[in-house]
Amino acid sequence: MGLTILLGVFAACVVLGLPVAFAMGVSALLAFWYEGFPILITFQRAVAGISTFSLLAIPFFVFAGEVMLHGGIAIRLVRFASSLVGHVRGGLASVNIFSSMLFGGISGSAIADISALGSLLIPVMKERGYRPDYAVNVTVTSSIAGIVIPPSHNMIIFAVAAGGGISISKLFLAGVIPGILMCVCLAIAAYVLAIKHNYPAEPFPGWKAVARSAASALPGLVTAVIIVGGVLSGVFTVTESGAFGAIYALLLTAFVYRSLSWKGFVISVTSAVRTTAMVMILIGFASSFAYLLALYQVPDKLGSLLIGISDNKIIILLMINVILLILGMIMDMAALILICTPIFLPIAKDIGMDPTQFGIMMLINLGLGLCTPPVGTCLFVGCAVGKIKIEQALKTIWPFYLALLFALILVTYIPAFSLWLPSVLN
Repeated sequence: MGLTILLGVFAACVVLGLPVAFAMGVSALLAFWYEGFPILITFQRAVAGISTFSLLAIPFFVFAGEVMLHGGIAIRLVRFASSLVGHVRGGLASVNIFSSMLFGGISGSAIADISALGSLLIPVMKERGYRPDYAVNVTVTSSIAGIVIPPSHNMIIFAVAAGGGISISKLFLAGVIPGILMCVCLAIAAYVLAIKHNYPAEPFPGWKAVARSAASALPGLVTAVIIVGGVLSGVFTVTESGAFGAIYALLLTAFVYRSLSWKGFVISVTSAVRTTAMVMILIGFASSFAYLLALYQVPDKLGSLLIGISDNKIIILLMINVILLILGMIMDMAALILICTPIFLPIAKDIGMDPTQFGIMMLINLGLGLCTPPVGTCLFVGCAVGKIKIEQALKTIWPFYLALLFALILVTYIPAFSLWLPSVLN
């Protein structure tokens, strides 16, 4: 009965439109009350959930991303990408994808990616004869590369949800090749569609122009090097590297590029505070929620159910992916990481899957949910930036979705995509 109350109240709150964080808090509160525990335990578990030193890296990552979003780094990355890959057929689509790979690797935020690059590239693509839905779909689907390519605050959330036994530096390394793989798959899909619709290619500006644009973009790219390199080298902890990255981004945009205005700084701080507050509240109440899931032995019961259906590793991973894809369509990504990791990670371990590989698989999977209604945040933002209806984008997004699904399948069933680089460098 307690589990019914927990899940039933949670589902009812979500249906009624209550934010997921508070839905988890209310359902946990009522479940603790039903079991006869002091209600104070709900908040004790929530406080314990956010009392983790590595979580301090999240506000630094978020702030660095906001500063780069409002500080002019995005336009320099777009110029570099345009000079390098703009000359292929449908070149602006390739520019969009390559820019997302670079900017996502710095900001770690899909929404920041769409806001920064979408506002720059979607209008230009429309002017050059690209269909609006094509421009939006390229921008939306390529933005989720930032979830996988380090640094990513979602990797920190996963590591915390997994119980703290997973190396964040290993996760950072594990996300590099899958992130590039996603972008390559999207670029192939974009190229095929560009040939079909006879989209133009931009003129190649010459290697001198490539060198100049690379020199202009390099200081911005160093932000990711500071954050990721500091962690991998052991010079910084994740939190310290995030702090140094944020300071570097602020100094770069304010005093070197001189493109960060006071208004942009205020907006960056405000957005970072708001995002951090939402994430921390979510992590706190998810900790109480996950405690009850463990108390009711949900991971063990679900694991037995899946193994009862099939003991084949391929089938079990397929079922986990399908469940995550469906959940990703109706719930926020961070909440699902916190809820689903304690449930599915033990199952993955039991069938011999490395926890790091599982984490990358989960991030890609849930990233797809950001492109899918009814809770497709990236899709909504992309359509708003591109000024088209969601229905218009959905009619033609399927080639890009299939490209990402193909990348997900490769990462799920071929461990080397996630584990080779950490085994070499970590």
